[in-house]
Amino acid sequence: MYLLLLFCGALAGVTTVLFGFGGGFVVVPLLYAVLTLSHGADSAIGAVAMQVAVATSTAVMVFGAGMASWRHHRAGTVDWGRVRAFAGYIALGAIGGAWMATALRGDWVRWAFVAYLGVTILDCLVRPGFMAPAATSMRTMSRRATALAGLVIGAIAAFLGVGGSVMTVPLMRRQGASMTQATAMANPLSLPMAVAGSLAYVAFAWRQGAMLGAGYAGYVDLRAFLVLAAGSWIGIRATSPFIGRIPDSVHARVYLFLLVLVLVMMAVV
Repeated sequence: MYLLLLFCGALAGVTTVLFGFGGGFVVVPLLYAVLTLSHGADSAIGAVAMQVAVATSTAVMVFGAGMASWRHHRAGTVDWGRVRAFAGYIALGAIGGAWMATALRGDWVRWAFVAYLGVTILDCLVRPGFMAPAATSMRTMSRRATALAGLVIGAIAAFLGVGGSVMTVPLMRRQGASMTQATAMANPLSLPMAVAGSLAYVAFAWRQGAMLGAGYAGYVDLRAFLVLAAGSWIGIRATSPFIGRIPDSVHARVYLFLLVLVLVMMAVV
């Protein structure tokens, strides 16, 4: 099991650097399946397997998104002015998202994940602006629009444990960003969500009396976290030389293809 987690952690590191996914699209379905199969769906851990998967994925993002942000910063691909405008609102939204995830049944969280992926894929295919940027230079959002977008992104990202890239990348594309720019900003924008969300998952589990035993901090599986973080480090180190070298149209198509793969995987688990 741990070798599989290490491999998928490395895969999550690759998607974090190249697509800003934060690893959640790989980690959440995998860890959900591992927990339900190893503990049984009717066990104490199996009953909250989706919450544990989302919380652990969120904690891994603190490491993965931080390291990927540093790599993109060194490559000069991050627009830090735009990142700072969103960061505080995303952190606030993440607290609400974590609360919603711990308050709902695990299967509701899972199907919310599937539904959101489906809507996002259709939006990217049908509405102009994703497959090719809608403008030649990035437009600036109003303060009100930035605040609203940040709160929604933080809430949904923490609720689903996906790092927000499924929202920030399409949003930045429609503002005129290249895929390299959009995925680069997705990583530091995942950091405030990951930190606030991880702390919230620990606090809410304690408040709700969810005592899962040794090896857990709230809903976070610490052993899985360590293995996934190690794998993520390997994937990020191996993929960093490819930052900015993928053609924009190819980058956008592969991003969308990966979303479809995750949707299928999560729907059949």
